[in-house]
Amino acid sequence: MYDFIQKFHSGWAYIVLILLLVAVINAIIGFVSKKDFTSTDRKIGLFALIATHTQLLIGLFLYFVSPLGKAAFGQMSNAELRLTSLEHPLINIIAIILITVGWSKHKNLITSESKFKTFSIFYGLGLLLILSRLPWNLWF
Repeated sequence: MYDFIQKFHSGWAYIVLILLLVAVINAIIGFVSKKDFTSTDRKIGLFALIATHTQLLIGLFLYFVSPLGKAAFGQMSNAELRLTSLEHPLINIIAIILITVGWSKHKNLITSESKFKTFSIFYGLGLLLILSRLPWNLWF
């Protein structure tokens, strides 16, 4: 079961990254071109939000069923264990919080420009944080 969840978590990460990238690019294009914020733009942001929250739930479940979960805390001098057991979960939770804040803030904004700007900033920061703490050596 652990292997399946780990592979699912890794596979779902591709979907999350693609949706976040599309959401950020769409928001930047919308902001720069000063276009109207439509329901399609909202749905792109919503799908990215749902995908990141789903990834968080899968990741938390994986973390607690992992044989490395509790054992890794005594070995923080090992860079690979520290990345997978501390840095990756912590930074990604912060990233998902930023994405969620961006989604919540956009609902209270009136102008399209401010909605696109909010998505660009919060979703962009979330994407950068996620990319910074991916365990690339385990992924490829």
